[in-house]
Amino acid sequence: MQRIEFIGNLTATPETKTTKNNNSVCTFTVAVNDGDATDYFRVNAWNKLGENCQRYLDKGRKVYVSGKLKARTYESKGKTYMSLDVLAAEVEFLSPKSAENATVQNGAVVSDDGFTDINPNELPF
Repeated sequence: MQRIEFIGNLTATPETKTTKNNNSVCTFTVAVNDGDATDYFRVNAWNKLGENCQRYLDKGRKVYVSGKLKARTYESKGKTYMSLDVLAAEVEFLSPKSAENATVQNGAVVSDDGFTDINPNELPF
């Protein structure tokens, strides 16, 4: 059994394509910074998972991805290349909703999902 997990930010808006069998696949690239270097992972999310990724993700959003590596070959300009893609089993959206989707109550920002932003300067510790 193999599994890969990482947290990073999308480098561009996801793209969705439909296969001949009428299945949809959403593809996006995630940049993972480990402090010394940045690695880039091409992620493929299929069907319902891919539809949700297309609907809610955008460039710069932070995500957690869990899945497995799949080798793929492709040709470009007469040369054959190999790529390791991540077949996503799970994608968690980690970026909070934008401030456009939030309201202010008693001086605190409350997003539509019910969470309240906390000012770190107001913490007692």
